[in-house]
Amino acid sequence: MCVAATDRPAEAAGEFRHHTVQVPATSANLGAGFDAFGIALDRHLIVRSVPRSSQGERVRALDGTEVPTGDDNLVWRSFVAFCEQHDIAVPDLAIVARTEIPLERGLGSSSAAIVAGMTLAREVTGVPVGDPALVELATDVEGHPDNVAPAVLGGLVACARGDDGQLVIRRTNPTPALAPLLFVPTSRQSTEAARTVLPASLSRAEVAEQAARAGHVLAALTGAWPPAASLSGDRLHEPARASVMPASAELLATLRRAEVHAWLSGAGPSVAAVVDRHRDPADLVALAEERGFVIETGDWDLSGARSCPDGACGLSGLQDCPLCPRHRL
Repeated sequence: MCVAATDRPAEAAGEFRHHTVQVPATSANLGAGFDAFGIALDRHLIVRSVPRSSQGERVRALDGTEVPTGDDNLVWRSFVAFCEQHDIAVPDLAIVARTEIPLERGLGSSSAAIVAGMTLAREVTGVPVGDPALVELATDVEGHPDNVAPAVLGGLVACARGDDGQLVIRRTNPTPALAPLLFVPTSRQSTEAARTVLPASLSRAEVAEQAARAGHVLAALTGAWPPAASLSGDRLHEPARASVMPASAELLATLRRAEVHAWLSGAGPSVAAVVDRHRDPADLVALAEERGFVIETGDWDLSGARSCPDGACGLSGLQDCPLCPRHRL
């Protein structure tokens, strides 16, 4: 949840307070929840607005990540899109950034950039926009809500369009009994390219199977019943993407044979899984490394996008709160 520093938009150049914003990584689809389910992870993109005169680049990556540094940077384009949507002047500022989210690995790096830019714009300008409206605007840019919704809200989300066309989002905390595991390859995979292999349609039997699996997965992640590894896959995107991500497909099959609930994270090529929180994943390390993946442990992010104004903290109100995201830049 983000905290705005003011209740009125900035009216003139320079009438704004700089902010730092932290946005989590996300894993989407979660198996059978294609373009509908997503969950937030505790690795983050952190961005901060700074005076335009302080650096030559519009956006500077403090960690050396290779991203566009001009006005074509996705964080900046999303900042501008928010201002244009609300018909306000775009503040002439610059941005510094640091990320723990690998690019083009299926862990929501693009969605994090979109949400970071829009959240930063909301805080800097003071436009009173709630999180649901922010998710809608971010969805318009991203194309689907399954990554941007958990990036804004944290936790586990399910998204769908109602009969009236309105986006309906439901959020809950994933069960604390399960912990996420990430299997991250060194290779990258464009989401756009991964979508080109998807089938145009499914059979009636496949649609029924997809819906049944989606229900099992969502309930398992909330703790209603134990996860079933044999139901963690889907019939829509994973089989089609196996042909362009054979290492990911092989890893998924191996994990499921080992009774690990795993799915292709987003458009891949990373694989995500959940295991009992007290399980030692050491037995899975060699399995991952043999296939060119690095296994990373972590936890859920329950906060979503978080912001702090300079000189204060959006969480505690204190100037030197140790949880402020600016300490991580």
